[in-house]
Amino acid sequence: MTQALQELLLKGAEEMGIPMTPSQADQMAQYHGMLTEANRKMNLTRVSEDAEESVKRNYLDSIAVLAGDVPHEGRVIDVGSGAGLPGLPLAIMLPDVHFTLLDSMEKRTRFLQSVVDALSLSVTVVHARAEEAAAEPLHREQYDLAIARGVARLNVLCEYLLPFVRKGGSMIALKGPAAEEELTEAAHAIRVLGGGKAQISPLVIPGTDWDHRGVWIRKTKETPREYPRTPAAMKKHPL
Repeated sequence: MTQALQELLLKGAEEMGIPMTPSQADQMAQYHGMLTEANRKMNLTRVSEDAEESVKRNYLDSIAVLAGDVPHEGRVIDVGSGAGLPGLPLAIMLPDVHFTLLDSMEKRTRFLQSVVDALSLSVTVVHARAEEAAAEPLHREQYDLAIARGVARLNVLCEYLLPFVRKGGSMIALKGPAAEEELTEAAHAIRVLGGGKAQISPLVIPGTDWDHRGVWIRKTKETPREYPRTPAAMKKHPL
C-alpha cells in the first residue's frame, strides 16, 4: 500500500507540473498511514479505502495551489486545519516555509502535533479559535499567506483569514464551482478587511472532472482592529 501510494503521488504531481521528490512522497505516505489509523478512532476527515481516491482528494488537491503564486519561504498559516489539509501536505512540499496549523479542537491539534513530530516538519500547531488567535500580536498580520479549505463562505472566510496576513501578503480560499458567486458576494468584505486584487484559478487534479478553484486575494492595507468579530456577529451581520 505504501509503495503504491508513493507511486500515485509522484505520478500525479508530475502530471500537475509540481516537483515532488521520493522523500516527500514517502513523508506523504507516512502521513496518510497516521491519518488512516487516527481516523478510525476520532473521525478526523473522510479517508477513502481506495488509495487513488485518497491521493487525489486529500493530497494532490491540497498541493494543487503550488501551480500558482505561493511563497517558497516565509510564514504560512492554515486556518481551521482539521486533519491537516491542506497545511501538512504543503509543509512537506515547502520545507523552507514555516507553517502554523490552527484548529479549535484539541483532539485534532494533538493528532497534528503527532504528525509534525514523526515527520520532523517545520510546523507550529496552535490550539485556538481563529477569531481569538487573529487578535494576538503573535499572529496578527504576521503571515505571508493564510489558507483554508472548506471552512466558510468567502465573505466570512475573508474575515477569518485576512487579519492574519501582512500587508503585501495573500490569502487563498480553496473553493468549488461557486467561487465566482462567492467572490462577488465577498467584494464588500474584501475592501473592509484590507484586501485588494482577487483572482480565481482552476485547481486541476489529474484523472478527475472536479471543478475545484483557488481564490487568491492580495492584502493591500491593514485590517481594522475590530475584525475579526465573534462567529455570532459574523453570522448575524455578515460583511
